[in-house]
Parts: sequence; C-alpha cells; structure tokens
Amino acid sequence: MDQTKHDVTPGLGTRAVWAGEQDAHWAGATQVAVAFSVSFGYKTVEEWLEVALGKKAGHIYGRNTNPTVAAFEDKVRDLEGAEAATSFASGMAAISNTLFTLLSPGDRIVSIKDTYGGTNKLFVEFLPRFQIEVALCDTTDHSAIEAAISQGCKLLYLESPTNPTIKVVDIARLAAAAHRHGALVVVDNTLATPINQRPLQLGADLVVHSATKFLGGHADALAGVVCGPRDLVARVYHFREINGACLEPMSAYLLLRGMKTLHLRVRQQNENALQIARFLESHARVAQVFYPGLASHENHDIACRQMSGFGGVLSFALHGSFDAVKSFLPRLRYANLAANLGAVETVAGPPATTSHVESTPAERAASGIPEALIRYSVGIEDVDDLIADLRRALG
Repeated sequence: MDQTKHDVTPGLGTRAVWAGEQDAHWAGATQVAVAFSVSFGYKTVEEWLEVALGKKAGHIYGRNTNPTVAAFEDKVRDLEGAEAATSFASGMAAISNTLFTLLSPGDRIVSIKDTYGGTNKLFVEFLPRFQIEVALCDTTDHSAIEAAISQGCKLLYLESPTNPTIKVVDIARLAAAAHRHGALVVVDNTLATPINQRPLQLGADLVVHSATKFLGGHADALAGVVCGPRDLVARVYHFREINGACLEPMSAYLLLRGMKTLHLRVRQQNENALQIARFLESHARVAQVFYPGLASHENHDIACRQMSGFGGVLSFALHGSFDAVKSFLPRLRYANLAANLGAVETVAGPPATTSHVESTPAERAASGIPEALIRYSVGIEDVDDLIADLRRALG
C-alpha cells in the first residue's frame, strides 16, 4: 500500500481491505476483475519486448504473471511488511518451490520435528534424494537447534505455531543464530497469520503461507504465497515460473475477497480459541490442551513476546486411544470433520486424517503426536455454542 501521500501508516484492518486494490480497476469497477486470459497482447513488438525484459510494467503469459494474482500478492506483501511476494497453486507448492530454489546438493538444512506433515515429508523423503542433509531438532529445545546450526546450515526452516501440536519457537533468537552462521531463515506463518505475527520483523528472511487456510478463510481456494526481500523472492519466482505451479486467477479473486475480513475473522477466532482452550483444560476427559494463549503452554512467554494474538487453532488429547477420537468427533454438531483449518466454520480432525495423513503411526509418534490428539480449528461461531457443543460431545 503506497504511503508516499500519507503521514501515518494505516492499521492492518485497513490494509487488509485496501492493499493491492488502490490502482484503477477495469471500467471503473470497485472490485478487482478476474483476468481469465492466458495471454496479454501488445500493439507493437517494441512495447511487448519492453514488458518481456521487465523495463515496463505489464503481463505476457498467465504462467508468469496475471493482474488478479498480482493484486493478491501485493495484499499479502503489504500485510507482512515485505518488499515482494509471489504466489503458488498451493501451500505445499510455496514451501517446496522455496526449498528447491534455495538448496543444492551438499547443502544442509536445519529444522524442527513438529512441522506440518507435508513439509516433514520433504525433509525425510524428498530432499535427501537430492543429497541435501536434513537435521531435525526437538522443536522447543532452542539450544539444540542452535547447536545444529553451528555444525553447518544453509537454511533454517521454522514453523510457529506448529501444526498440529501448536508449539512455539523463538523466531528472533533462532534467526539471529542462523544469521551468525550465514544461513537463510524461512518461517511458515500459516497458523499465526500476519495479523498475529510478523516473522520478517523478528529476523526471518522469507515468510511462507498456505493461503488456503486463514488468508482465504472460506475453504474455497487453494493457494500458497512467499514474501520477503525483492532479490530472494525474484529467485523463488523464477523457479516457480519455469516449474509451473502458478496460482489461477479465480482462486486469487476468492482470496482477495476473503482477505478483506481477515482482521475481523482472526480477532474473533483468537477470542473463541482462548475461551475454548480454557474450557477444555478444565474438562476431566481431556488429558492435555495445546494452545499458546494458556499459561500452562510450554512457551507461553515466547508467544506473549512475539505474537499479538494466539491464533484460531488449538489441539487437545483425549484420555484413551484413537478409539476415543472416533467416538468423540461424530458427536460434534458445529464442526466439519475435514482436512482443513482457518475457515469461518469450525473444523476438527485427528492428525491421522489431516496434517499427518501421509505419516505412519510410528512417524507421528516420533514427532510427538499422540494418536488421541484432535486438531480443532475454531471458526467465528458464537463461542457459547461451540463450548456447549464440545461439552455435549465429551459427555
């Protein structure tokens, strides 16, 4: 959002509505148009060439750029306080393209054990095939992570809060350690959103999102996005434009529409999640609750320091085995039993069918994920109704 004519930087709510949408739209429309065209034509070869060489703004081919997609990218870029952003067909496309852009055979990446299941698969299955060494550390053992970085690190990859165990890492501390050893720092900010956490301000070099989740907020568009310095994002963009995992314009439009209420949705989800976490923590059938807004959370102090809100996702473990999960979930009235999070409606499910469906029970156990764990993504419903629903299902 251009601030050259303004003395005061607008708040995140204002920017969620206006960023990326202040240029004149087609035919005077107040909303960004959906540009379905695959190609963009020019009257002269000279002008066409100028656009192709980046000497003049414009679009040539949909796999490279698109005006609707560009508006979405600019909105996320603004909210994250980044110089540039580029988008992808999914969150995993954003993560994998970023890693394969920045890593080469012989490099070493340091990360944590509690990353999203698809990310973990990249670390344990795909990157090693390209002779990239991966060191996975206990997520909340910051000293162990720093020690692993000191043994050689090209890239530090963090996720905070983590999915689905909702652990928190000290981004500023670990980013400083990585930079002391010349490593780049990438942070998955999907669960926090830029409303609650700004990793670039904490020292990260790049921020990634599964925009499918909270950014879109309505479970109707797949997308990913990467934000950061112009030179780094340009490298990731080049890899993406050649490999082809581009975001299509209709999804970009849906994301633009959804993001206009991002600050309102996240504010309500923050409030709902904290009340629900407190209720669950006091219930006899619940063995443990994972939510950084609780004083009992292992890294509550870090969350208070680096987050302005604790997010809309919590998880909790029931007493018993996976059978307890299978008995409990169908009793919920106000929750979709589905593999998603961040939507306006509440979504619930176990890691075995959601975040870590690709993992075996042994792999989940190695990542510290109990089989009786339930990930509960809180929607914007009346919190009293959600608590009553949980109480009934638990009873």
